[in-house]
Order: sequence, then C-alpha cells, then structure tokens
Amino acid sequence: MSAAIRDRPAVAANAPRHFLDLRDFEPGLLRAILEAGRRLKPVPRDARAPRPLAGLTLGLMMEKPSTRTRVSFDVAMRQLGGEVVVLSPRDMQLGRGETIADTARVLSRFLDGLVLRTDDPAKLHELAAHAGIPVINGLTARSHPVQLLADIMTFEEHRGPIAGRTIAWCGDGNNVAASWIEAAIRFGFTLNLATPPDLMPSDAVLDWAAREIAGGAAGRIALVSDPNEAVAGAACVVTDTWVSMSDDPTENRHTRLEAYRVDTALMERAAPDALFMHCLPAHRGEEVSDAVIDGRWSVVFDEAENRLHAQKGLLSWALGGPDWEGR
Repeated sequence: MSAAIRDRPAVAANAPRHFLDLRDFEPGLLRAILEAGRRLKPVPRDARAPRPLAGLTLGLMMEKPSTRTRVSFDVAMRQLGGEVVVLSPRDMQLGRGETIADTARVLSRFLDGLVLRTDDPAKLHELAAHAGIPVINGLTARSHPVQLLADIMTFEEHRGPIAGRTIAWCGDGNNVAASWIEAAIRFGFTLNLATPPDLMPSDAVLDWAAREIAGGAAGRIALVSDPNEAVAGAACVVTDTWVSMSDDPTENRHTRLEAYRVDTALMERAAPDALFMHCLPAHRGEEVSDAVIDGRWSVVFDEAENRLHAQKGLLSWALGGPDWEGR
C-alpha cells in the first residue's frame, strides 16, 4: 500500500463541514462565509496569486438539470486553485446498484468535497451522514441554500445590510421560498410571503421559523394571500418559476398563480428604490414581465454572477481546513 493511500484517512479527523441548509448555521458563520466570498470576488489574474484550494478536488453530482449551480461551482473551485469532476447520474450507481452509504464512503476516498443536486432531501442527508468529506446542498426539492448566499450578497452590495429590511416573495411557496424563510431568521429581516393557500411553504419550515422567533430570533415571517399587501414598501421583491423541476408539468398551476405575476404595477407598490430578484431560469410573461426583469428594478444578472463569488466563500470554508478564519 502506498504512503499516499495509507496516510489518507477514510474519515477526516474532524467532522466534515457539510452545508445542507441555512438553519444549520449561526448567523456569525454565515456572515463569515459571505465576507470571504466578497474578498475572493476579484478574479486573481496573477499566476503567483494564492490558490487556497490547490491540490483539492470537488465532485459535482448533478441529478437534475443545472446551469448556474454546475458552472458556478466548477469555475469557483478552479479560481481557488482546485480541480472538478462532474458526476452524471447515468454513470453513477448511487442508490441503484450500490447503497448511498457505500457510495459516500467510496467518494470520500477519491474527493475532497461533493456537491449534490437532487430531488430527494433524504438522499442528501444520507450521503452526508456517511461521507468523510464535506457535502454541499446544490438544490433539493426542499431547499436551495447556496442560492440564498448569492441573494443576500447581491442585496447588500446594492442596498447595504439586509437586517431589519422587508423582502417580499410572490408566487409558489417552493424550495427557494423555504430557503428565504430560513434566511430571514438567520439574517434578521422581515419576509412577506404572498402565495396561494394551497401552494404555501411546508408546515415543517414554517413551524421551524415560528420556534426560532419564539426563541428570540430577529427575523419575522408574514403570510398573506394578496401580493399587493406583501410588496407594499418592500425593499426587494422576489419570485421564481410557477412550475419547478420537481413539480408535475401537467398540473395546472398557472390559473392559481396568475395574480402573483410580478409586473410593473406590482413593483411600483414596493419602495421607490426596490430591487427585483429571480434565481433563474425565468419564464418571461409568466411569473415576471419583461418590463420588470429587464427594467430598473432588476439585479437578476448580478444575482446570477454572485452565485460564483458566494460559492467561493463557501468552498473556502468547507474545504479550508481547521485553521480557516474567513480568509
């Protein structure tokens, strides 16, 4: 057995730094990750510039279609000096010919970190439970926490601290809405959620938020049915597609969500300097009008770019070793 293999432990001496949901972290650490991303935002063009993740390899396991998640993690890892392996579900035996636990143990011998994008939150958690390397949630049907890191970064670049501000969500109470709820609690802002009664976020995330607020968390969650009420005076209006990748495409959701379209009239009810955000891809003319996504309110392409930079901060923490101090 070679020294390189013999000296590589099956499980890290310290617990791996998984990033599964925002609720798992104290606000101070989330802030440190974002600050690291801001510092790492300039792309180092000098070949002598530090590459903090040189010699490390990140696996990207994409079980669902992906543009921003796949490309941003790939480029982020390379800009930090590391390497990337893209793992296609058609080429993997995860949960099919091999148990998830065994796949986790094997990949922990090959890789230094793993991003999983999947429908099934249980698969993510089982993978993390048996992995000796950091596992990062690249999206599940329940949540999309890496998107929220970019969203918070984008808001604060344009409007300063988000704490104490009011953000309005209009549309389907989907996985991104769930992560906005967790972000409101962790970053201390008010989130007005305007959704049809039958498309509200899950009871599980709402109950978690209620417990956190009862325990003294600074964030606030308001559930309303009228989008005009939700956006009144809001500093930012957010929406997402009406049919997500995990939804039944034959289900008629459009009739229920028609009143939640973000158009010029709705944006003009928000604060005069309000921003508009969308995690993309956008179905123009459905959840958002062209006049809004291309208009003066929109920061959606800054938001998309910040997926790269926020994830540099996240990777520097997850893979940065025990002496990481937000560098």
